[in-house]
Amino acid sequence: MAYGGPSVEKMLGALPVLARYCRRLDLAGIIDRACPIRQDVAILTHGQVIEALVANRLTSPAPLLRVTDWARAWAVEEAFGIDPSALNDDRIARALDAIAPELDRIVGSVGAQAIAAFGIDVSRLHWDMTSISLYGAYDEVESEFAAPKFGHPKDRRPDLKQVQAGLAVTGDGGIPVLHRAFDGGAGEVSQVVGAMNALQKIAGPRQFLLVGDSKLVSYGNIRDMIAAGVEFIAPASKTYVPASVLAGLDLDAATEVDYVAERDRGKPADARGRWRVTEDTMTLAGPRKKDPVMTLRRVFVHSTARAHAAAAARTKKLDRARDDLDRLSRGLGSRHYPNPKAVTERITAISRARRVTAYLRTEVGTDPVTGKPTLAWSFDHTAIDAETATDGWYALLTTLPTDIDAAQVLIRYKGQEVVERRYSTVKGPLAVAPMFLKTNRRITALITVICLALLIFCLIERTVRAAIAPETRMAGLTPGQKTKPTGRLIFQALAGLRLIPATGGQPALIPRPTPVQARLLDLLAVDPTQPP
Repeated sequence: MAYGGPSVEKMLGALPVLARYCRRLDLAGIIDRACPIRQDVAILTHGQVIEALVANRLTSPAPLLRVTDWARAWAVEEAFGIDPSALNDDRIARALDAIAPELDRIVGSVGAQAIAAFGIDVSRLHWDMTSISLYGAYDEVESEFAAPKFGHPKDRRPDLKQVQAGLAVTGDGGIPVLHRAFDGGAGEVSQVVGAMNALQKIAGPRQFLLVGDSKLVSYGNIRDMIAAGVEFIAPASKTYVPASVLAGLDLDAATEVDYVAERDRGKPADARGRWRVTEDTMTLAGPRKKDPVMTLRRVFVHSTARAHAAAAARTKKLDRARDDLDRLSRGLGSRHYPNPKAVTERITAISRARRVTAYLRTEVGTDPVTGKPTLAWSFDHTAIDAETATDGWYALLTTLPTDIDAAQVLIRYKGQEVVERRYSTVKGPLAVAPMFLKTNRRITALITVICLALLIFCLIERTVRAAIAPETRMAGLTPGQKTKPTGRLIFQALAGLRLIPATGGQPALIPRPTPVQARLLDLLAVDPTQPP
């Protein structure tokens, strides 16, 4: 095609897809209704700015700097109708400040719109929390927004303050329909009821099963879930089901479950993990005498994969502890271990580092002839055998009715890993490294931007998978083989798309999309022959 002059290509990537999904979610409209702005003076609405930030997270997830430069290099003006020069740091900051007080309303409305527009099944929802580390002191914070505090960071950066994020994803496609930001030191147990109430508003009249980790289980949480008519499944911590109970279970009396883990689908049958279940009931008393006693189903699960992993981990830590103790024995009386006190301190360090306190037995003394310290040590095989008896076992607590058998309880719980996969997306493809913003108000708002980007990321993945069903794999995403279409692979495939902007009377053009790009755009209902 001839042009009146030279044309500069712009990066296009997934922008036309993102623009379409933002429209289907009514993202800008929901934000602008919650945070109106004077149209006669505004170049961009807050909704338009947030849409651009969502697109930025999904196409160029670098630190939130020089968004204007990104918008100029990418076809943001063509896809979203936004002048790149309007996306300056001050305008972005004002948009984040504006949406922060309205996040519950915005998140709830977008979640409800996603459920309605994409026909998402919300009968099973999975809840979990993670931490996001922060650079900066944040000595002064606004009390109504998530406060940076020191806590127990998942990325093992105890030197940094953190905020926490909670995520609820659907069993249908792992779609994150709700997210919330919490103080860095907030207890996970105390956030469950608030999340449940928000999920009830999003789900409307639909009943749902809430699946979580062990932090979901407390007397108050279970009482409130039962009162609200919300059924749940969660693993029981040792507080509720001690190791001695697991050690007393009879594997031969448990029923094998017809379930194959995703990671085992391509393995021969004898190499796959296997699960067995058995169940009983347990009672849970409240903190006060007048609190009613609740009876729960308790499903015991045995996993061969867990059993093998536990045995391997124990062997490794025993071997490492044995090596450390042998080196210590050889060094008795040296300048490093000249007396019993130094030897005892080293034993304590080894025991803690190798996690063998439960079964390490030691006796430290002094040789009456040489005056050097002595050490006798052994592993308590009775204690090891007691721990071995629990390998592979864990307990699930649930209020599901008994017409859903123990095997089905396990299968419904197994979707919980999808939350962890979504958090890995947040910290992988969306590149949320330790962040720095001037205020905790903006941090809270940016978490919503990131989670809205994750929502669209997951919807795109779900749409492509549904469109190729009953096939589960697609050619072209990975050279030379068919692979399951993941959000990461889809965005990687679309990243190479370019746009030649309209010029000299010629319309804009997407030049030379590859076959896989053309197919993805078709599956996502974006015409590959037309510019956005």
